[in-house]
Amino acid sequence: MFSRFEWMMASRYLRPRRREGFVSVIAAFSLLGIALGVATLIIVMSVMNGFREELMTRILGLNGHLSLYGSGVSFTDYDAVAARVAQVPGVVNVAPIVEGQVMATANGVARGAVVRGVRPEDLRARRIIADNIVSGSLDSFGGDDAVVVGNRLAERLGVDVGDSLTLISPQGNVTVFGTVPTVRNYKIVATFNIGMFEYDSSFAFMPLDAAQLYFRMPAAVTNLEITLDDPERAVPLARAISTAAGGLNRVQDWQRSNASFFNAVQVERNVMFLILTLIIVVAAFNIISSLIMLVKDKGRAIAILRTMGATRGSIMRIFFLSGASIGIVGTVAGFALGLAFSLNIEAIRQFLQRLTGTDLFSAEIYFLAHLPAKVDALEVVLVTGMALALSFLATIYPSWRAARIEPAEALRYE
Repeated sequence: MFSRFEWMMASRYLRPRRREGFVSVIAAFSLLGIALGVATLIIVMSVMNGFREELMTRILGLNGHLSLYGSGVSFTDYDAVAARVAQVPGVVNVAPIVEGQVMATANGVARGAVVRGVRPEDLRARRIIADNIVSGSLDSFGGDDAVVVGNRLAERLGVDVGDSLTLISPQGNVTVFGTVPTVRNYKIVATFNIGMFEYDSSFAFMPLDAAQLYFRMPAAVTNLEITLDDPERAVPLARAISTAAGGLNRVQDWQRSNASFFNAVQVERNVMFLILTLIIVVAAFNIISSLIMLVKDKGRAIAILRTMGATRGSIMRIFFLSGASIGIVGTVAGFALGLAFSLNIEAIRQFLQRLTGTDLFSAEIYFLAHLPAKVDALEVVLVTGMALALSFLATIYPSWRAARIEPAEALRYE
């Protein structure tokens, strides 16, 4: 498609003489802009993808895909309902849950916490808990005084495995003097760290029987947590599960329960993509500027080439190659830089933290304990394709303008 002569002239114009240094500087900034734009887009998209996947893994691993609530505050026929729901195709597990808000105190420190009562076998089946035990063991999870807490909650209270903490529930005894909160001591048998700050700093688990006794819900639960074979089928299966449960129960899927998290991530992702795309657009305009200046500076050379037999198409291809080379080199450099950064982003963060002595990714702010990144091959292809397309489009007008130069007029004014 391109002749050897055209490649030679294009490479010559990309190495201008000293008096043409300003054009070279603009071209260098164009290349740098495209490289940084492509790299930043790949990094940001990878971090956003990783952030969403980590949130989904932890939220779904701890909460299940669907929650089935009774027609009232609680329901007592949960075993019969769970057996019917378990027969619905696509349902993997159904676990009864007792959940309540408490105040956890120890060593003079008080923190708000969420207590969940679960059967010991159901807690051991939650791999996100069982695989992330920091201290202690789930083998001791049983009886009426055992509790498993997040390690950050334990650190804040100054307790560890074997220590006791006091749980205070507002659902207490009603007396003539008002409601007296339920206060009871529990022994910590294990601590967990799933890598999500909200859960590690506020969640505690106790055996289902102990939770029913503590929250004064004899033979009743607050809801059933349902795990599916595919979390994306939660909405379609919700109706079938509600029908199997009797139709009077309320079913809530994980997308609705955590809509604020995922909507915020999606909005931020779209805005960042739009903003960072502008970097590539600006770099493409720089390519136009540098080529227009190059065409103006090379007017006499173009006229001489035309008189020597070069066609308009040949002149156009020469300048197209000059501009496209900037875009291709910049895109490839940005692709390599973005991919390398994304695949090693956590190691880079740890290095920068040690170098600066500051916490660059606080779990209290960003929910997660580490900086995630997931490279999506399709998105990388789209970003590089967009950068190449903008670069090629930026070369069309200057190349066309160079091809339209008339030899006689160019030589006359020189």
